[in-house]
Amino acid sequence: MAAAIKALNAKIRSNPVSDYFCSTHFWGPASNFGIPLAAVMDTQKDADIISGPMTLALFGYSSVFMRYALAVSPKNYLLFGCHVVNFSAQLTQGYRYTNYWHMGGREKTLEQNAKEGLTQAEGSLEKSASQAQSAVKEGVQKVEDEASKLAGQAKAKVEQATR
Repeated sequence: MAAAIKALNAKIRSNPVSDYFCSTHFWGPASNFGIPLAAVMDTQKDADIISGPMTLALFGYSSVFMRYALAVSPKNYLLFGCHVVNFSAQLTQGYRYTNYWHMGGREKTLEQNAKEGLTQAEGSLEKSASQAQSAVKEGVQKVEDEASKLAGQAKAKVEQATR
């Protein structure tokens, strides 16, 4: 069994392409790409959920390993690309964090949300007022119709009594 595994390994290592795809130079960065993909997806979420310390830690981590990817022999360009993407995403997240918490972005967001809520409340209030007004008109019409009907009946009874 050991000889078969050794022969398979020798066969894989004899081809440069399969040797690369079966090495840690490929699978390390490939599995590590989950971090930058998550960071890029997080750029679409609200800025209030960004963790400043974690963003700073991932920024530093990517900075160090970008350098490491070029320092090893042979150079690992896939790992370098992975950390360039993560570095860029963390830089974006850092800007968003700073803007939101330290440059007035939070206040602007809260003010915008309050204005949107006020607009929605005004719309609901106008709709409710319109419904109430039409209900009142309908009620007045019913009362007038009923009063007219009763007046007609009373008039008929008076005419009948005076004959």
